[in-house]
Amino acid sequence: MTSAKIEPGNRVLGKVALRIMPFLGLLYFVNYLDRVNIGFAGPNGMNSELGLTATAFGFASGVFFLGYLVLEVPSNLALHRFGARRWLARIMITWGIVATVMAFVPNPTTLIILRFLLGVAEAGFFPGIILYLTYWFPASQRAKAVALFMAAVPVSSAVGSTVSSLLIAHGGGVFGLSGWRFMFLVEGVPAILLAVVTWFYLTDRPEKAKWLTAEERTWLTNELEAERKATEAEHHWPLRKALTHPRILGLAFVYFGIAYGLYALGFFLPTIISGFSQQFGSKLSTTQAGLVTAIPYVVGAVVMVLWARHGDRTGERKWHVALPMLLGGFAIPVALYLGNPYAAMVAVTVCAVGVCAALPTFWALPSNFLSGAAAAGGIALINSLGNISGFAAPYVTGWLRDLTGSQRTGLWVVGACMVAGAVVALVLGAKPKKTAFLDKP
Repeated sequence: MTSAKIEPGNRVLGKVALRIMPFLGLLYFVNYLDRVNIGFAGPNGMNSELGLTATAFGFASGVFFLGYLVLEVPSNLALHRFGARRWLARIMITWGIVATVMAFVPNPTTLIILRFLLGVAEAGFFPGIILYLTYWFPASQRAKAVALFMAAVPVSSAVGSTVSSLLIAHGGGVFGLSGWRFMFLVEGVPAILLAVVTWFYLTDRPEKAKWLTAEERTWLTNELEAERKATEAEHHWPLRKALTHPRILGLAFVYFGIAYGLYALGFFLPTIISGFSQQFGSKLSTTQAGLVTAIPYVVGAVVMVLWARHGDRTGERKWHVALPMLLGGFAIPVALYLGNPYAAMVAVTVCAVGVCAALPTFWALPSNFLSGAAAAGGIALINSLGNISGFAAPYVTGWLRDLTGSQRTGLWVVGACMVAGAVVALVLGAKPKKTAFLDKP
């Protein structure tokens, strides 16, 4: 690129990032918190009040993803057709209503039904945002953009753990609700309010962006259109191929490994930390436990952005996915074998760093060879199949805890899934090769 081309590119993409990334990050913050706040409710009154075993709690946590799985692909195709502004607002209103109603759940059966419906309501949100970013950022800047968006995951886990703990600790008795019920009520409402803002604030495509000058709109539209045509000319993946190809299934398995670690931590880290009192004799209040839970995610958020920038700068992708997965996969089973809570938290933090660092670079992989409707369907399918781990991780971890009386076996499974995903990422590589077995039509 010439210096003349770089300068307007940096200016325009900086303007785009400043306009949409903080808002998308806020949406995902609320989204992820509503998805995993059951992990804070469980050990802080919900399990005892509703009579949930570890297996039942794991099932209630994970059943969300069964509803999520069914509607991911059609939801993302609808977003591609109707536009992000309308479709994301629709998703947010429905998930916000369900998340709020969870404050009044009377028994385990209703809890499971509402968690399933939450997944149905939320289906398409995350892959929709990933697809939306391909409308605004060239491939060379995409991992960094995804990292800025996905930083909401560790931030939500860090800030959310503290906020959720405070709501549980101090919200008991408000409106006659238990602390965990008050938390569900307060954390469900923002999605409904932000749906209204989304309808008026987001812009579907660069050519409709009135907040860009005519020259900036033209430059960005032409840049992305040229990239799309080059991608289609090189790879030519129609929608049908994107929904049936072995490479997509391989990428889904890689994402399964990353997400397995993410959700195992998200749903059970509060329980693990609350168990430190029994294992190590440490005494933590609800608020203190929330602050300790935040530590791995604060570190993970910083490393996530720095690692994605390094990946964009070097252009290397597969090792930027596989290496942090290997690091996290080997670290997590070690956590509960260490002799003091400080060493255990170091191991958990290393795992969180591995999961967070792998996420944004991973989503740069499918956009290397998918575009248009194929990108909408392929990205949604990868996310949908990969998020089966969202059901498997909490359910299997809870079942193994009930079976063995310990968290250790479940965490070994977490590590194995992450390491297996890293191996598949290395086998697949960053881009399809026409001679590779996995890329035969």
